[in-house]
Amino acid sequence: MKTSYTYHAILEKTEMGYSVHCPELRGCWSQGRTKEEALENIQDAIRTYLISLRDVLRKKEVHTLRVLA
Repeated sequence: MKTSYTYHAILEKTEMGYSVHCPELRGCWSQGRTKEEALENIQDAIRTYLISLRDVLRKKEVHTLRVLA
């Protein structure tokens, strides 16, 4: 069963289209010629980021914390 997560996508207009990044996931960014393409691309980048992170964390001692702000 797949899990659903919610992330922010920050879009910025560039000379070549749109740059987009996810501030919650350091270094996770993408781009596209249109807003729609950039948002689709960042979804793929986030999936790839999370899969890579899961593989790295599999070998670490990980704790889950809930923080209320």
